[in-house]
Amino acid sequence: MFQENTSANCLNITTSTEDGAFQKKGHNARILSPEEAEKLAKDQVLVSEFKQLKLEKEAQKNWDLFYKRNSTNFFKDRHWTTREFQELKACREKNALYSTERCKVFQCDLTKDDLLENIPADSVDVVTLIFVLSAIHPDKMHLVLQNVYKVLKPGKCVLFRDYGLYDHAMLRFKSGSKLGENFYVRQDGTRSYFFTKEFLSHLFKTEGYEQVVNEYVQRETVNRKEDLRVPRIFLQSKFQKPFSKTQVLAD
Repeated sequence: MFQENTSANCLNITTSTEDGAFQKKGHNARILSPEEAEKLAKDQVLVSEFKQLKLEKEAQKNWDLFYKRNSTNFFKDRHWTTREFQELKACREKNALYSTERCKVFQCDLTKDDLLENIPADSVDVVTLIFVLSAIHPDKMHLVLQNVYKVLKPGKCVLFRDYGLYDHAMLRFKSGSKLGENFYVRQDGTRSYFFTKEFLSHLFKTEGYEQVVNEYVQRETVNRKEDLRVPRIFLQSKFQKPFSKTQVLAD
C-alpha cells in the first residue's frame, strides 16, 4: 500500500513495511517536536579537543572491538538492499562471470589506502556506501569519495544509505556526546554522523559526481514486546560518475 503526497517542490511516497509500520520517502527532513528541538538546542557543549584527537587516533580499534563484541548478531538480514537498490540484483544476475569463488575480499582504510592497489581504474560497476561514511570524520569523507571515484566506471553509480538528520539515534545521545554539528560519539568510542541531503549533495558534487537520487527515508522501528515505535531517519541516494567529454563524443 502506498500514498503519494505531491507539491511543487517535493514528492513523498508512503508505503507499509512488513511489520506494519510506515516508510516514507521524500525531500523533506523530519520535523522535530518542541521538546526534541529544545533538547538539541541546549546540547551545545562539545567534547574536548584532546578527547576528539584521541577518538580519531583510536577509531579503527574502537570499531574492531565493536564488531568483536557484536559479531553477526547485531546485524539482522532484512533483505532490504536489493529491494531498495535494484542495481545490486541486476548486476549480480546479468554478469556471466559472477562467482563467489572469484570475489576478491580485502580490508582497507578508505581514507588513506589507495583502492588502485587492489582494483583497476574505471572497472567497478557498483559501489555501495551503506552505513560507511557516518563512521568517518566529516573532514575525511571527501577522501573516501576521491578513492572510490578512481575505480568506478564512468556512467556507474555509488549507492548510499546512512543515518539522516534527527534520526532517533541522534536524539538519544546524552549531553557530553557531541563532537560537532550532527556528529556524536557513543559510549564505546565509535562515532556517528547524521546527514542532511544538502551536505551529502555538496560532498559528492565537489568530488565530481552527478546526483541521480537524494532523499530521506522516514520509517518506524517497531518493538512489539515493549510496545514501542520510534522514528528512524535515513538518507538514501545515488550518485553517478559522469562520462568524460571524449566518451560522450565517441558515443
